[in-house]
Amino acid sequence: MGELVPLDRLREAKYAQIICYPRYSGEEIERRLDEMKTLSIDAVEFAGASIIFNLPVLGKGYVGVVVLAHTKSGTVALKIRRTDADRSGMIREAEMLQMANSVNVGPKLIDFTENFLTMEFVDGTLLPKWVRKVLETTVTAKIRKVVRDLMEQSWRLDEIGLDHGELSRASKHIMVDSEDKAYILDFETASLNRKASNVTSICQYLFMRSEIAETLERGLNGIIRDDLRTALRIYKKDRSREKFEEILVICRV
Repeated sequence: MGELVPLDRLREAKYAQIICYPRYSGEEIERRLDEMKTLSIDAVEFAGASIIFNLPVLGKGYVGVVVLAHTKSGTVALKIRRTDADRSGMIREAEMLQMANSVNVGPKLIDFTENFLTMEFVDGTLLPKWVRKVLETTVTAKIRKVVRDLMEQSWRLDEIGLDHGELSRASKHIMVDSEDKAYILDFETASLNRKASNVTSICQYLFMRSEIAETLERGLNGIIRDDLRTALRIYKKDRSREKFEEILVICRV
């Protein structure tokens, strides 16, 4: 449980500097508080592993800060557009997340305004930490289930032509909840204009270019990386379900 701050107290400089990160003004905080009211936000809870100005938050990126928020309907993740973000609003990201949701990928989009986006709060563990913890108990069945699910989600994104854009560097973009369900997070750089390469990117992250690649390789009883590279090259040219399933076989999931 973090520090719960009602909406009317967010004007205080200590909290306003988060709502208007990294630069705030009286005019901007009032405008943003009005937007938060339209999203039915009653309070913000400062909790999480990241720290901004000595306050804990769920996360911080190039576009926004994510905090825990309480609404009339329950707890949500609230993404706040940074005042120095390279985009004028959150509409495009909301559209990308909504499209991902259409194929059961990502936390559920709830609502959005110019400067805010509310979505399902995923209470879980980032994938690298989750993998290390599970393999301490040598429970490889859980690993297979989560890896298979992530690859299936990536396949569905490829099918609709939505490229996440960050899955080859997914350490902070995948979370696993207490029921071992994996979530792909953060669609701020997602695009329909690039050729979708989610399956290729997630395989590169999981098995070739990350801090958990060797750990996963051991946990899944060995993966022949040359065979995987060949299968991915073929898949790039023929993104059929058949070629995708050949990748699943090579990855032993």
